[in-house]
Amino acid sequence: MALVSAPAALSLVSMSAPALAQSASQSAAVTPINDLYTALKQIQSPSSGTSEARAQIMAPVIDRIFDLSTVLHNSIGMRYTTLSTDEQTRLLAAFRQFTIARYVSSFKQGGTAQFTVNPATRPAPSGGSTIVSTTIGDGSDSATAINYVMMPSGGGYRIVDILLNGHISQVAAQRADFSSTLARGGADALVTLLNRKTAKFMNN
Repeated sequence: MALVSAPAALSLVSMSAPALAQSASQSAAVTPINDLYTALKQIQSPSSGTSEARAQIMAPVIDRIFDLSTVLHNSIGMRYTTLSTDEQTRLLAAFRQFTIARYVSSFKQGGTAQFTVNPATRPAPSGGSTIVSTTIGDGSDSATAINYVMMPSGGGYRIVDILLNGHISQVAAQRADFSSTLARGGADALVTLLNRKTAKFMNN
């Protein structure tokens, strides 16, 4: 068996270190999406229970993998910084319930959605974020690209935006609705809007 010299071995180690670091970073960014899709498979199970029971499955996952305060801030825009701490807190609580309920409504009990996650991430064009590419389909040849914009947080990564069809920002799509409601009626109006949407999702 051929032996590798000490200098050659050191060279191999130094060459592999960046690749190992990149692999670890990719894994850390992909893990939250795998966790999300595992939970979505659970709530699609025929035995997943009522909407409230399914929301309880989703809630801890949403709390762990989303940076909801950043998503909410970006969905409102600059006006968010003018809100009081109490208003921001109430809006975040309503937005959390809205986010959970939207998943409960979109992935119904007995659903057949199938999820594919690309383990290779890529850098976003700007902002120092990472994109995880996925598809969601029903087992047919067609599947929808759903990509996730991930930012480093607490030693891992959390979702700060979702790109529908691979490029349409959910944050941008929400901004017109959220910011206009806030401009017309303040934080109370936006809380009311979010609560109304949540109730509709949970009863859908």
